Amino acid sequence: MLRSFLLPLLALLLGFNAPAALAADIPPDVLARTTTQEVITILKQDKDLQRGDLTRVHQLVEAKILPNFDFNRMTQLALGRHWSRANAKQKQELVTEFRNLLVRTYSSSLTAFTDQTIDFKPFAMKPTDTDVTVRSEIRQPGGQPIPINYSFYKTAFGWKVYDVTIDGVSLITNYRSSFASTIRQSGIDGLIKTLAAQSARGTAAPANGNGS
Repeated sequence: MLRSFLLPLLALLLGFNAPAALAADIPPDVLARTTTQEVITILKQDKDLQRGDLTRVHQLVEAKILPNFDFNRMTQLALGRHWSRANAKQKQELVTEFRNLLVRTYSSSLTAFTDQTIDFKPFAMKPTDTDVTVRSEIRQPGGQPIPINYSFYKTAFGWKVYDVTIDGVSLITNYRSSFASTIRQSGIDGLIKTLAAQSARGTAAPANGNGS
């Protein structure tokens, strides 16, 4: 079930391949819809992805991930009050390991895509809005629709995703709880080591005190 939940997020992770100047002007709902359609097309046409070639998947995600997600903000939000306790080197390592964990975790879900469809809900935004939510649903035969909401905020480089809520569960909130637990038990360096270990395993589970 989790693998299916992650598919819409993967669509956004793979990115919208537009020039930077143009991308800065793309509304968040158009960005989400276009990237999703683009990735679904890639999934249907790329034989290596269909065969489950994770090297190919990782290359694709690594090449496209940075334009649409703000991992610095995501990591800061996931750390919460503990972020200010980290020194500059630890912050850099936390962002790197959190990014690696998500890339590896979500890469594995690409190969699970079969006949799911993604429907985006009507979206309205004021010209002055700087923080918005784009709502969608993933539909799969024989199952209930799964709501997927993307939290965007406006930057000088265009709209960036800083959180994803899947079936009512926020990615950031979910990790914040487990990160806090790890930090209480083994400190910030312990969290960095736990994230690195989970990234190496490609696990989908949030970090916790025992590293599982």
